[in-house]
Parts: sequence; structure tokens; C-alpha cells
Amino acid sequence: MGCEAMQETIVAKGLDGVIVGDTVLSRVDGEKGELIYRGYDIDELADCTFEEVCHLFMYGELPSPEQEKKLRANLQKRYDIPAEVINFICENAKNDHPMATLRTSVSMLSASIKEVPLNNEALMIDMALDLIAKTGTIVAAISRVRQGKNPVAPNVSLGFSKNFIYMCSGSMPEDIVVKTMDTAMVLHIDHGFNASTFTARVVVSTLSDMISAVTAAIGSLKGPLHGGANTAVMKMLLEIGALENVAPWIDKALSEKRKIMGFGHRVYKVADPRAKHLKRMSKEWGERAHEKKWFQMSEAIENIMQERKRINANVDFYSASTYYMMGIEPDMYTPIFAVARMVGWTAHVMEQLKDNRLMRPEAHYIGPVGKKR
Repeated sequence: MGCEAMQETIVAKGLDGVIVGDTVLSRVDGEKGELIYRGYDIDELADCTFEEVCHLFMYGELPSPEQEKKLRANLQKRYDIPAEVINFICENAKNDHPMATLRTSVSMLSASIKEVPLNNEALMIDMALDLIAKTGTIVAAISRVRQGKNPVAPNVSLGFSKNFIYMCSGSMPEDIVVKTMDTAMVLHIDHGFNASTFTARVVVSTLSDMISAVTAAIGSLKGPLHGGANTAVMKMLLEIGALENVAPWIDKALSEKRKIMGFGHRVYKVADPRAKHLKRMSKEWGERAHEKKWFQMSEAIENIMQERKRINANVDFYSASTYYMMGIEPDMYTPIFAVARMVGWTAHVMEQLKDNRLMRPEAHYIGPVGKKR
């Protein structure tokens, strides 16, 4: 080797610990258990409306009452989706995976939402608001069709979360339902360079368009290791069935080395700061619905996992029982995640474009060399 030292190739599988860019949108501190949106701790924002935090991501600041009203009106005028998208949902949502229907429906919006110059911030924000507003309508329509019902047209006099629940249920929701949905949406809006957000940034780094980027992000969110975790949590709770079954079920699952969904996090080494808000809502909804077992079962599982494995519940764990007691079917949990995360995705797309560099990581080749024909 002479004077030359052999350099060891370091492979960060799954990009663990690799910083690939700067962001002002959110900071995830895994050691402290903090989530910051544009300077605000998530605990400060958990009681905000969806529109307030959407404004924070689009424009960089929390809105005044007048600015919030203006943004709400801007979203309301964008709720409607094209007839061909509705027809596609009616023909396919009943039998297809809801995230597959959502992915294709959002992609179809490119026929009505035309591409804009990537360096025109005002037009890009308009496109982002279009996608945010219309994704709520698409997901509500998918939910209705999967229930064997007709889609409900949006009510343009209602705020985002209230209109979303109205379109899902067909009736005007109570204030507590709207407040729960607002909080759940806010908690899911962004989370650093997670898999789907990174996917969106990779796509737009090629100078592709925003719809292509968020369509790819939806495909990433579809996976059970990312957006599908809360659906898996509720299916686990339904399988367990009763509080007295929790301990033996978890014992068996752990002995078989099965993954208990809703626990642990790739980044957080301590408690997920979003989880406590959803735990509180799960408890409140159990009391309100006179159906406490789902919360009690969840809390029992959480206690066992902390005692046995020293791992904490994440955002997916208590969102499952909260949504279930709100009357939302488990297969719709991930699409609802996408409704909220559309704010983060579009904001990250615009941020990526401000100082863009094509994403092009290296690969560590471990295959053979020197073969001959």
C-alpha cells in the first residue's frame, strides 16, 4: 500500500444519519423528543386550526385573523374536483387500495391544474393550495364510495376540517369532531425528511413538476412502514378484541418476534411529542362515545411495551383508536394522513427549488467484477 491508506467505504443503509439538505420547515429532535414547525414547538400549535398551520407553511408565519380568513376562502374556492376524477373514484375506489385510488386521482389533476414556472413562488403557492384543497375532496369521495355511498359535494362555506368531515359523513359535524380533526391534521402536516417528503424532494430535484412530486410521495406513504402504520395498529386492536386479551396476545407476538405496530421511531429516542396529544384525544373520545375499551387496550399495550422493550408509542399508535371512535374506517387512516401531509410535501417541493441540486447519491457496489462472456 505504500504511503497510501486504504479508505473504508461507509454505507449508511437507509441513509441513517445522513444530512442531505437544509430546511426551515420542520426540525425533529430525536434526543429531546421535540418537533418544531418553522420555529414553533408542536405543543404550541396543537390547538391551532388547519388553516393557521397551513398559512405558516405556505407563507412562513402564523396568520392574523384576517389572513386566516383569506386563506380559508382561498382553499374553499378550490375544493371542487373535476368530473372525470369523481367518475374514476366511483368506478375504482370500492375494490382498489384507497391509497392507489388516491395516487391516481391526484395524478389525474394534472389535466386541470396546469404546470407553472418552477421559479414563480406565487403561482407555485396557488398550485399547492389547489392540491391541498382537492386532496381533501378526493379522500372524502374515496371514503364514501368504499362505504357504498355516493360522494358528497364540498360545502364551500365551511372551513377545511369541517368540510372534510361533512363530505365523509354527509352530515354537519359537531364542533368537538372538527377540533379533533384539526388537531390530528396539524400533528401530521410535516416531519422532517421522512420517506414520502424525501421522495417528493427527489422528484422535484430533477425539475419535474409539483403534481409528479406529490404523486410519488403518495406512493411512498402507502407503505405500511410509513403511512400505513396506524391502519395496522387498529387492525391489531380489533384482532385482540378485549382488554383481558392484551397481555397474552402481546406475549405471543413478542415470542414470535412479530413487530408491534405503532411503537418506536426511526428518529425519536424518547417519546414522540405528537403521541401525547393523540393519547389525550383517544381518552376523551372513549369517554364521549361510552366505548373506553379501545383506549384502555391501547394504554395496556403501551405499558407492556415500555416495561418489556423500553420503547414508546409513536404518532400512529393513538391516532388509530381516535379515528376509529370518530367512526372512520381503518383503511382510510393513511389517506387522511396524506390530506394533512400534502401541506408539508408542497412546502418542501417549493423549498427544494429555492436552492436545488439534483439528488444523486452513490451506491456501494458489492457484486462481482471481471466476468467474461
